[in-house]
Amino acid sequence: MKRDLFLKSRREFLRTGFLGASLSWTVPSFLAQTFDALHREAADRAVQTSTGRDSTILVVLQMAGGNDGLNTVAPYSNDHYQRARPNLRLPLDSVVKINDELGFHAALAPFKDLFDAGHLSVVQGAGYPNPNRSHFRSTEIWQTASDSNRNEKYGWLGRYFDHACKGADPTVGVSIGKQTPQAFAGPQPIGISLISPESYRFSADEMENGEMSASDRLFRKLNQPENDSGASIGAISGPTSAHGSPLDYLQRIALEAQVSSDRILAVSRKAQNQASYPASQLANSLKLVARLIGGGLPTRVYYVSQGGYDTHANQRGAHERLLKDLAESVHSFSKDLQAQGNFDRVLVMTFSEFGRRVSENANGGTDHGAAAPLFLIGAKLKAGLLGAYPSLAPQDLFNGDLKFRVDFRSVYAGVLEDWLRTNSTEILGKRFDPLTLLS
Repeated sequence: MKRDLFLKSRREFLRTGFLGASLSWTVPSFLAQTFDALHREAADRAVQTSTGRDSTILVVLQMAGGNDGLNTVAPYSNDHYQRARPNLRLPLDSVVKINDELGFHAALAPFKDLFDAGHLSVVQGAGYPNPNRSHFRSTEIWQTASDSNRNEKYGWLGRYFDHACKGADPTVGVSIGKQTPQAFAGPQPIGISLISPESYRFSADEMENGEMSASDRLFRKLNQPENDSGASIGAISGPTSAHGSPLDYLQRIALEAQVSSDRILAVSRKAQNQASYPASQLANSLKLVARLIGGGLPTRVYYVSQGGYDTHANQRGAHERLLKDLAESVHSFSKDLQAQGNFDRVLVMTFSEFGRRVSENANGGTDHGAAAPLFLIGAKLKAGLLGAYPSLAPQDLFNGDLKFRVDFRSVYAGVLEDWLRTNSTEILGKRFDPLTLLS
């Protein structure tokens, strides 16, 4: 017979100690002592830190695999582009023109609608010095905001949570998917990952014989990343926690004990989607984010991912399908938020670990490159083209790649300072001139 584990919220858990009692049938004595200590610590706290129910919200959208920026925002009138891509170049009559030099891929027509409405910015040539063409290393650089010659343990959002969101509920950061992004890793881990509110629930049937091993398996399963390898890259995440001694999962228990699965399920059902979405994994993720925002979950950062951008062969059709899904899903998400009255609170930022080579390859695709555009979507943006488009002249390339024009950490600095209202230098580790994002 199933027995649901009711995970109380932080306030209820810390103030009543109910969770420790309700789980006493599986929790060993040293955990019970920990619950008691947390309860005593919280008894002295008269005020809980605001978690941003009415604050601004950032939605990070990872385009995993390395998006071909040249065919996303194409320099359609550029002779170097035409020569480098005799087969993959976009037909002139299909480009959704931004100006006399640049145009969106035809599949991004919904983005042009957002662009014309003043709700979309294109950051041109985003990248970093000494680019790395490894999917995993470059993703790690983007997720930790590190220099390419330095390994950073914590993610840029994890450091933001640690710096600016102490005392917040774990739902201050929500990742939709199986894996917790390395961007969430921090000195004091916070944030949750879920595929759906219904799946963020655990029952006694999942346990086997043995009290200690059962609790260990159960608690370790909460928020545990899963391996998800496939034919194409869906999402790339680094490790977010260690494994080993009982104390290893003690911290995760204290964190997850603050989250109520019933609460998340109730919040997701509180608001209904008010826009029509395409049928895709990305659209489903954004539909859920829209419901959680509309239901009032006090989250500052959501993280979603769309994979498949590693287009080494037969790129044309695959890339078109990906961009169409991206544009239609984000456009529907924007309409949903507008209908809720929450659009002015939300900023969407896309990123991909790198762009593709300027020249097409012999397989009808493109290989790993460097700089590429990223998109910002929101109601309060400085809309339009930000930064300068990289030169395609052969003498201006770096080993066949576009040179970056905007350091992606300047974008992060702008997001942190202008949108999330916190000091970017302390989070990014050094000063990057914030890109002006807001009008």
